[in-house]
Amino acid sequence: MANMAKVMVIDDSEVMRRYLRRILGDAHELEEWMPGSAMEVADHITASAPDLLLTDYQMPGCSGATVARMALKAMPALPVIVVTAIRDDEVAASLRKLKVADIIYKPVAKEALLAAVAKALKPAP
Repeated sequence: MANMAKVMVIDDSEVMRRYLRRILGDAHELEEWMPGSAMEVADHITASAPDLLLTDYQMPGCSGATVARMALKAMPALPVIVVTAIRDDEVAASLRKLKVADIIYKPVAKEALLAAVAKALKPAP
C-alpha cells in the first residue's frame, strides 16, 4: 500500500463512489469523504494529504467548484479532477481558472478516468 497514490473521492452518490472504487481501488488507496460544509475542506485535505482529489461538481451543501477552490488554497500543488454532467463552457472555464487538473464528463468512461488519473499523478518534469 505504501507505493499506492492516495486518491480522495468526494461524491454524494453511492453508485458513483462504488464505480470509482471498482475502477481505481486496486491501483490506488482511496479515501471517501463528504464535507458537511465548505469550511471543513481545507483542514480535512491538509490532514489527509492525498496525492489526488477527485470530486463531483454537483453536490448538496458544497459544490465541486467550492471543494476544488478550498482544496487548492490549502494544497496548491494538489491535482484536482472534477467530474460533472454539466457540459457548459462557462462552468468548464471557471474550473480551468481554478487550475483543476482535468474535467471529466458523465457518464464516466473507465478509460477516460484512468487516463486522467494517470496524467494528474504523473510527476512534473
